[in-house]
Amino acid sequence: MIDISAYLGLFLTALGAASVLPMQSEPVLVGLILTGEFSLPMLLAVASVGNTLGSILNWFLGRGIERFRDRRWFPVSGKALEHSSRWYRKYGKWSLLLSWMPLFGDALTVVAGVLREPLLTFTILVFIAKTGRYLVLTFATLKLMS
Repeated sequence: MIDISAYLGLFLTALGAASVLPMQSEPVLVGLILTGEFSLPMLLAVASVGNTLGSILNWFLGRGIERFRDRRWFPVSGKALEHSSRWYRKYGKWSLLLSWMPLFGDALTVVAGVLREPLLTFTILVFIAKTGRYLVLTFATLKLMS
């Protein structure tokens, strides 16, 4: 039961971290790796899927909410949205490989929705980016442990 709770906690933290919530999933992943009690492939899969699903929420948010961008409650600042939009228009879908970056990456996933990037393309590129970040973090943690 504790294993399921740990994986669920990682999933929810990763999902929230990719959304508009001020969360970080990296400390949770590192903590679980450091215990040595959990499957590394499973931790990577859970974190990657959760983080990708959080970005998909941002994509849907971008699809329907862009008209509210000047509202105070809008999840991305106008400046960040403009910067991300310019970046996205310049580099296109490949800029989604930077969706792992803090703050800018979240804005980029909202912009991809605003600019109507196809969901399948979006999901594949974001999953690659998110998984890559978690792989680097996992290997760095393992290296520090040895």
